[in-house]
Amino acid sequence: MEEVKKKLLETAAKGKMPCVMAFKIARECNCSVAEVGELCNELKIKIVSCQLGCF
Repeated sequence: MEEVKKKLLETAAKGKMPCVMAFKIARECNCSVAEVGELCNELKIKIVSCQLGCF
């Protein structure tokens, strides 16, 4: 999960990240979108422009 956290922190500009990037990171790291969402909450990263209302 440390790899996922690192990617999230690198991707999130000013504590925000587009939903599409969360899905992309989940695919790249072979983890679920829910896990990425939980990590975003933990890291205080806000998901913006959500496509499906998942976040």
